[in-house]
Amino acid sequence: MLVKAIARYFDRLEDKLRARLSHRSVLYAIIGGTATVLFWRGIWHTADILQAQGGVWGFVFYEPVTIVWCSLILLFTGLFVSNFIGERVILSGLNVEKKLEGKEQTEIKKEDIELSNVIEKVKQISEELNQINDVISKK
Repeated sequence: MLVKAIARYFDRLEDKLRARLSHRSVLYAIIGGTATVLFWRGIWHTADILQAQGGVWGFVFYEPVTIVWCSLILLFTGLFVSNFIGERVILSGLNVEKKLEGKEQTEIKKEDIELSNVIEKVKQISEELNQINDVISKK
């Protein structure tokens, strides 16, 4: 219960922050970009530290070995293609749509609105399922 309450709190906090920052896109980009770069910098330096330890960690974080095991993880989780190509490119290819650059601004906005509506409906369905699950689990 405590974990659920904490997760809900941070979920609501994230929603509020995203709503506020979305109105200040340049600030949002600066904060998000900086945090992303520093996150990956931390990962990179941690891998370097572990590699410098030698032994098993030195082997695991040796660059050619890292390429192999990280590629396998990305392939098995389905993130390899979406990270390097992007979901919009794949979906537009499957739907035989124009490239994003070839679309008019109104088309892009219309698609974004439709996508937002679908996401909202999925969230509503998810919340209803969670409520049903809570009722079932209480019985």
